[in-house]
Amino acid sequence: MSNITIAFILTFIAGISTMIGSLLIFFKDRRGVVLKYSLSFAAGVMICVSVIDLIPESIELLFNENKNKTFILTFVFIIVGMIVSFMIDKLIPENENQNNNKLFKVGIFSMIAIILHNIPEGIATFLSSATNIKLGIALTLAIALHNIPEGISISVPIFKATKSRKKALLYTFISGMSEPFGAILAYLLLAPIINDTIMGILLALIAGIMIHIGALKLLPTALKYKEKKKTICFLIIGIFFMYISHLLMS
Repeated sequence: MSNITIAFILTFIAGISTMIGSLLIFFKDRRGVVLKYSLSFAAGVMICVSVIDLIPESIELLFNENKNKTFILTFVFIIVGMIVSFMIDKLIPENENQNNNKLFKVGIFSMIAIILHNIPEGIATFLSSATNIKLGIALTLAIALHNIPEGISISVPIFKATKSRKKALLYTFISGMSEPFGAILAYLLLAPIINDTIMGILLALIAGIMIHIGALKLLPTALKYKEKKKTICFLIIGIFFMYISHLLMS
């Protein structure tokens, strides 16, 4: 089996692991416990992955002799990402049931952000695996680990909003498959084109989108339910979980 074939398989494994998070929709949740804690947990994951992974990586890729210019450029594209996320929020149609509408938006937002996050992640996994199989396997395991809560952030709110497991699984599957889609792009088109500047800008944009979703969508939605202290605890657990995942990737 060639390195290219193994690289595609590893990227697929990393992406499909997102579906593991969808298993929560098969648990009964009459009091909304799974919903509020999973939203808070996913918020912690998104905020943490932005702060300790995407932003530092963006700064490193955009870095030049002028440090101030690098930080300003990164900050500008983070803000642009947040504005894009806000505008997408306005474009998603409203639903008669306000509570379900907010949950549905949270799920769709999460899916969009994770797709944007997974494509460059798939590119990185594919290129790393094609070059060094051991490195690719380590990267795949780490990515699979932090893709699980990303699946939770999509499937749980969409299921709660629509009462449809099929829709929840479909949207989660689409986001997961964006990882191997990134591998296909890398193989067919992007490998000779992508440079550090483009990747740095892209990562800053994604960080802005994910911060907006985590801090201004997922967390506020979770805090509307009772037991706010426990909800905050799950936010911290999500941050800690993502931090451990980051250590495994480094």
